[in-house]
Amino acid sequence: MPSIRTLRIFLAVARGGSFAAAGEEAGLTAAAVGQQMRALEGELGRSLFDRGPRSAALNAAGRALVAPVEDLLVRYAAIAEESRDDDDLAGTVRVGALVSALMGEFADALWALKREHPRLDVKLYAGLSAGFAQQVERGELDAAVVTQPPMRLPAGLVWSPLYTEPMVLVVPRRPHFALAAQPLEMLRRSPFLRFDPGTWTGDLVDRVLAQCGATNVHEALELNSVEAILALVRQGFGVSIVPQLRNVDWSRDRALRVVRLARVTVQRHVGLLERRQHQRKRFTAAIRQYFELR
Repeated sequence: MPSIRTLRIFLAVARGGSFAAAGEEAGLTAAAVGQQMRALEGELGRSLFDRGPRSAALNAAGRALVAPVEDLLVRYAAIAEESRDDDDLAGTVRVGALVSALMGEFADALWALKREHPRLDVKLYAGLSAGFAQQVERGELDAAVVTQPPMRLPAGLVWSPLYTEPMVLVVPRRPHFALAAQPLEMLRRSPFLRFDPGTWTGDLVDRVLAQCGATNVHEALELNSVEAILALVRQGFGVSIVPQLRNVDWSRDRALRVVRLARVTVQRHVGLLERRQHQRKRFTAAIRQYFELR
């Protein structure tokens, strides 16, 4: 019967598309991974991969095996968790997070968990919400901190709210352009630094502009990073609409001013995205509990 380790390596090959990629994840050479996969095929009596010079793509039999193996590993993890004598979280968890979330309260949540559970090893990956959704669905990440999805999620994924951030107008204290006195005129006349409209946060920015009636802005640059936008605003190059990051105090910022837009009710809801069944549910439950108690 295949070992739990062999089945985990099988999933790593399925995710990475090669024995080398799975080896990097498991700390093995590509040759060692290939040997284990050949042994797995021998035990099951069927071929699982279409092998190329630098790839190992799942064939039909391999693809059919992924879901049962994932289910088996989830069940095994649940048994292992129930057999523990303490309430400690341990082992490696792969988590995606928006950089802006790491600047805010999610970073505090991670530090709190790490202090309480020193054997917990969190591997963080920065990126964008849409990309994380695909990685979580494929099992490459155990969970991800993302903006609330603007569309219906696949049946195997679930999003849980953690906290909310208002969408605000940010303007430089020392602009390199004439800055109007009224918020709407600031938006209409100033160089506008737009968050990529193809992203989930960019969709919120478009909703803010529509809600306050400032759809005809003078777009100067398009970026996909709150941090990059803030840096350019601080240098006086334009204005922007961004989420006011939770647990980050902008009121003392000497280069940045936050302006509230009247009648704007759009908010960014940040939450935890995970599969309905996965092996690190105790970790995600602990993250949700942290924010429930705040």
